[in-house]
Amino acid sequence: MSAGPADLVFTHGSIATLDPARSRATTIAVTGGRITAVGHDEVRELIGARTEVVDLTGRLLLPGFQDAHIHPVVAGLEYARCNLTGITEAAATLDAIRGYADAHPELPWIVGGGWSMEAFDGGTPTAQLLDTVVRDRPVFLPNRDHHGAWANTRALDIAGITRETPDPVGGRIERDADGEPTGMLQESAMELVGCHTPQHTPDDRLKALLHAQQHLHSLGITAWQDALLGDTSGISDVSDAYVAAAGDGSLTARVAGALWWDRDRGAEQIPDLLRRRSRLRLGRMRADTVKIMLDGVAESRTAAMISPYLDGCGCATAHSGTSFVDPDELRGYVTELDALGFQVHFHALGDRAVRDALDAVDAARTTNGFRDTRPHLAHLQVVDPDDIPRFRALGVTANMQPLWAAHEPQMDELTIPFLGDERSRRQYPFGSLLRSGATLAAGSDWPVSSADPIHGIHVAVNRVLPGRDGQGRPVFLPEQRIDLTAALTAYTAGSAYVNHLDDTGSIEVGKLADLVVLDRDPFTGTAETIGEARAVLTYVGGDRVYAAPNA
Repeated sequence: MSAGPADLVFTHGSIATLDPARSRATTIAVTGGRITAVGHDEVRELIGARTEVVDLTGRLLLPGFQDAHIHPVVAGLEYARCNLTGITEAAATLDAIRGYADAHPELPWIVGGGWSMEAFDGGTPTAQLLDTVVRDRPVFLPNRDHHGAWANTRALDIAGITRETPDPVGGRIERDADGEPTGMLQESAMELVGCHTPQHTPDDRLKALLHAQQHLHSLGITAWQDALLGDTSGISDVSDAYVAAAGDGSLTARVAGALWWDRDRGAEQIPDLLRRRSRLRLGRMRADTVKIMLDGVAESRTAAMISPYLDGCGCATAHSGTSFVDPDELRGYVTELDALGFQVHFHALGDRAVRDALDAVDAARTTNGFRDTRPHLAHLQVVDPDDIPRFRALGVTANMQPLWAAHEPQMDELTIPFLGDERSRRQYPFGSLLRSGATLAAGSDWPVSSADPIHGIHVAVNRVLPGRDGQGRPVFLPEQRIDLTAALTAYTAGSAYVNHLDDTGSIEVGKLADLVVLDRDPFTGTAETIGEARAVLTYVGGDRVYAAPNA
């Protein structure tokens, strides 16, 4: 125990340490930004005249949450534009776009995004529909998952998209029965219009980062992995925002950055990645990861599947999704990146993409041996049962986005009918992965879905959305539920492992005091009420970065 008085003491409460050797405590002390004592009344001896004391009565202290797959700057930029997040009806979506355009007559383009696919028939609204609310200016609006975008006729004209325009590699221009573009652009086709939109300025990106950071701290998040640092889909590289914030000390979170793998290039881009990794090591920022997107999403049938998708009548089609990187080349890329000490962060939704990623890691392990690079696969919507045990065997972390593992319109109307019953039962297999011995990490993919870890934890435990969104809906694959401790561990120690933040993620002597206080102890209530908890205090290195009103 520390010899002198502590800077900060949390006491009179419930503390879930997530340290298997000592899972519970009632009092901890913090000195110099690190945890110096964990225990009970004996720790109170470290309270001195200048010690800040936090009374935990009725509340729960946890290690700070960490998000292993998130896009904070993109979220901040989107929230500052035509933000359609949370709107689930077509009429309300159109009203919001019209309202934003009317309020900003000076803007040459209407940009933003976050609209819900479930609001429109088949998840693919048309340019003509968008023209009814904005005809005089181009409009470009990525949807909620950012794998598709909606453009009006003016935007299509500016981009020169006609019936003769071929689909780009890795993308698709949605067309009507006569072959005319409908206004919906999938995957890399988004860039055909996105490259014409006004670019954000460095100041825009910095403000977006700081706005997002404030929001994430309010949710108890102390660290994250930004899953895309690079130029793509009309969005400029956001790395400069991190450089500025880390340089002037306004970056209070700990950040791991994932450098974007340009799928239009090959191994010749690796020297550039090495240079960027070196440049992005400052303050609380590191970029030792490379993000490789292997496929798209199931809703647009671009997630790469082992067997073909079904059509609306339940019959097999000739289409099994899109592989953005050749599997044979992927194995070579990953082996080289691993040898250079890069972590590889895979976007893998379909079972074929998951298998390709695991095969690539297997090749790297065979050539390089087991290195501490901690590869991880994000999303994992469909996983073949034969690949479940490979996560543990290869030391690959399963990076889950729990909020997606529930019945809601996008799942029930745009996904399950086109996967079929058998394949649908393989979705988001968190329970199977945990039982197999795989390490679980967790993230939100914000702004694709809410950044609130409590909501993700609620779904991981219940497989039902929290609050009214989940009322009346059946449990989604109940055998894949995990317990509360496992879910909390994924959002703390699991994500800390992925982020190479080994002195965070649990409450132990010597670790950094990255902590969150919840307004209640979810362990004392029912599983159905987990989602009602809220973060009220957040600390990074012992410094308070968020306090709720009346906290």
